[in-house]
Amino acid sequence: MNILNRLTAFLKGVWLEARKVNWPTKKEVLRYTLLVIGVSFALAVFLGGVDFLFTSLLNRIILRQ
Repeated sequence: MNILNRLTAFLKGVWLEARKVNWPTKKEVLRYTLLVIGVSFALAVFLGGVDFLFTSLLNRIILRQ
């Protein structure tokens, strides 16, 4: 079996498997995308706040000595 036949068979298999996938609707994609963006933003704010708090505390400790 030459390389072209193997590649063709592989791509046919990929196409058949892709047709079996239960693809999400546009509404689901939008909902999940907004959820990921919202959680990422909330996590960034939280981690930024924790970083600011620790930086402030360490600066107070260092400057007092």
